[in-house]
Amino acid sequence: MSEIAKTFAVAKKQGRAVLVGFITAGDPTPDATFDIVAALVNGGVDIIELGIPFSDPIADGPTIQASSLRALNAGVTPPMVLEMANQIASSLNVPIVILTYYNPIFKMGDEKFLKLAAKSGVSGIVVPDLPPEESTEYRKFAQKEGIDTIYLATPSTTLKRLSNIVSATRGFLYVVP
Repeated sequence: MSEIAKTFAVAKKQGRAVLVGFITAGDPTPDATFDIVAALVNGGVDIIELGIPFSDPIADGPTIQASSLRALNAGVTPPMVLEMANQIASSLNVPIVILTYYNPIFKMGDEKFLKLAAKSGVSGIVVPDLPPEESTEYRKFAQKEGIDTIYLATPSTTLKRLSNIVSATRGFLYVVP
């Protein structure tokens, strides 16, 4: 059972929902990331979602776009975010989910990225621009490394496509309102 699945099982046993907290790693500064995450965990967050800043975050709104720009201007890179994840995973008892676009993964290579993510204590990854239909190889490497693949669904997702998304998803389904 994955760390994410364990977190949901514990919450279910306690009769409560799971709270996922998101921050863009490196915003406002790389050094502040750990303290922000620690405050979120101390405040009751069950799962931390660390966003890897990206130069063209088209699926994100203005707030996350601005935070990505600040983090990029601070010099944050995908390997740095995975180092931050490692520090968080080794110090705090919380599953870490990475939110990233596919380009940084593609540039590094699926297998190499996922191996590094696993070594960094990452429990799951959300890649909004990598649909399940195009991610067979990625999912194979993710499963090999014990990383949950988390996909997105919207109210306009057809029932047939939703069934495919649910079949490919591990950890939880990210529902976009």
